[in-house]
Amino acid sequence: MDVAGKVVVVTGGASGIGRALVYRFADEGAKGIVVADLDQEGATDVATDLDNAIAVGCDVGDPAHADVLISAAEQSFGPVDLFCANAGVAVGVDLASPADWDLALNVNVRAHIAAAQRLIPGWLERKNGYFLATASAAGIASQIGSAPYAVTKHAAVAFAEWLSITYGAKGVGVSCLCPMGVNTPLLNDGLGGEDGLGFRVVTAAAPVLEPDDVADAVIDGLADETFLILPHPEVLEFLQRKASDYDRWLAGMRRLQARVEEPPRPRD
Repeated sequence: MDVAGKVVVVTGGASGIGRALVYRFADEGAKGIVVADLDQEGATDVATDLDNAIAVGCDVGDPAHADVLISAAEQSFGPVDLFCANAGVAVGVDLASPADWDLALNVNVRAHIAAAQRLIPGWLERKNGYFLATASAAGIASQIGSAPYAVTKHAAVAFAEWLSITYGAKGVGVSCLCPMGVNTPLLNDGLGGEDGLGFRVVTAAAPVLEPDDVADAVIDGLADETFLILPHPEVLEFLQRKASDYDRWLAGMRRLQARVEEPPRPRD
């Protein structure tokens, strides 16, 4: 997947990883970019910086968003070549509430399904198209502190796997982006913020990257059509440890949780 000359849709494009992807795709010569976000004003600010972008305000938790976004892209630029299901939420502490579960499932999983349902028929007909799912390292190594985040990110990885298995030999490319900590509102404000267990676990496990670092990894991953795009190389090591000895991995995760739950020692 060479982004040059392609029509791209990016959800969650007003900030964080999505914003970095939009600018990087523009630099790579994308033909047209749809910047989609719940934050209409933020999406507009990003799109107006570019000559080849439009902004669409939408809630990806609404299944109708997929037709709205893809129709807007088709009318402005032509058929969608690359869809980046990037919007996500980090909600729910511990077992969380039903409302947290509904929001996490709708945004982190069902939005991907709705987009694929709208796109796949046309991609199969043209024998060309690419789906980039932003999941998380939590989709591979779980998320201490939040059941909704851990479960829905696992589901996002699983859905991307299924798309690749089912349509990968029929002209549809699929990649799944699984970073750890990235300096975005999702990390800094989600899962209880900087005082939350999730934030402390993520920042203790690996360096926090900038969104531009993740965008670089995405461009490389798309060029190679790599399924798992891992801006943090540590995630591959976590996956290998998990696969080689599941019980030992679970015990290690419990130890990590206990360590980050300890109150900070007072300074002298």
